[in-house]
Amino acid sequence: MDFKGHFALARGRCHPLTALDDHSRYSLGLQACDNEQEKTVRERLTAIFRRYGLPLAMLMDNGSPWGDTAGGRYTLLTVWLMRLAIMVIHGRPFHPQTQGKDERFHRSLKEEVLDRKSFADLEECQSAFDRWRHIYNFERPHEALGLDTPSSRYRPSARSFPEKLSEIVYWPGDIVRKVDNCGFISFKSRPWRVGKPFRGQPVALRQTETDGRLDVFFCEQQIGAIDLRQAKSCGFVDIAGAMPTTPQAQHKNNAEIGL
Repeated sequence: MDFKGHFALARGRCHPLTALDDHSRYSLGLQACDNEQEKTVRERLTAIFRRYGLPLAMLMDNGSPWGDTAGGRYTLLTVWLMRLAIMVIHGRPFHPQTQGKDERFHRSLKEEVLDRKSFADLEECQSAFDRWRHIYNFERPHEALGLDTPSSRYRPSARSFPEKLSEIVYWPGDIVRKVDNCGFISFKSRPWRVGKPFRGQPVALRQTETDGRLDVFFCEQQIGAIDLRQAKSCGFVDIAGAMPTTPQAQHKNNAEIGL
């Protein structure tokens, strides 16, 4: 998932939001948005999830609204994705090639739709996007797919979008703490920073093989660690150190980091 660079319309600006299936290159969404805010992205993703189901994981860069420009790894949007049991994977900072498939999609969009063309408003822009997206998915041969079309390789997810979120349940033996309004939890009579996007949410502290170290989980994803020996929060861990707990997500993560 990514935003292609925004561009001017006769009235306003267009911020194209793109979501691409990793396996088939199928375009799940190509949306003409008037901003890049969390509310807008959540609305567009909700429509995509209702139509195509939930993915096991989503890869995105570190920009807003799925990355915190102040240095935090998680935002309200990514907390919502994790709440839906979607593994959140961020690319390496300043390495757009991590999202190379989506970047290539952006290049095709620019060459075949946007170059040397102007649009009056978002509605006209969306109409052009919809026409090209159909051609891209169903008619246009894709070199990376052996000249097959993305639609010939794509299968919708069997995981349907829940209109009502279920209660968060952690493992037996986990130590559960609720994140306060400042983004902290209390453990061993000390405050530990989790992050403001998790305000009001329960997180689990899980014992590790290392004495004095506990991993911090939100839903099925590890989001950080606490090291009692250093009396401070370890902050957010890299994806290679935050392995998901479901077999399907474990397989996906192994593929991402080359295991």
